Amino acid sequence: MWAEDRASQGLGISLGHVGPGEAVLSMRVRDDMVNGHGCCHGGFIFALADSAFAFACNAYDQRAVAQHCAVTFLRPGKRGEVLTARAVERVREGRSGLYDVTVTDAEERVIAEFRGHSRTVPGTVLAGEGGAAPG
Repeated sequence: MWAEDRASQGLGISLGHVGPGEAVLSMRVRDDMVNGHGCCHGGFIFALADSAFAFACNAYDQRAVAQHCAVTFLRPGKRGEVLTARAVERVREGRSGLYDVTVTDAEERVIAEFRGHSRTVPGTVLAGEGGAAPG
């Protein structure tokens, strides 16, 4: 999945750990990610959290997509700092899953809390196992 994730790679996101129902990803806040207030644009923080959510819910090799996501921003991310997103599965039942992602700075201060609801769809993630992206 990482090999095809051009969005995460383009943002400079790095993959720290992925396992069934969990993932840790990080991203350095670049100059082009800073908004008019001088802090990391919330869309980039959301994208980091969403990527961690995606890897956590797809780690079972059953294709899963976001059904609903929400984020609460608690403090600003700053230019040059590394943000880390830690995704944890809360519930996985049938085709639905619920995941919490905490985004922190280098000092472990919480930047944002994200909750993602996943839905499985046909297909797998691993190449050669029906995992090719549709279309």
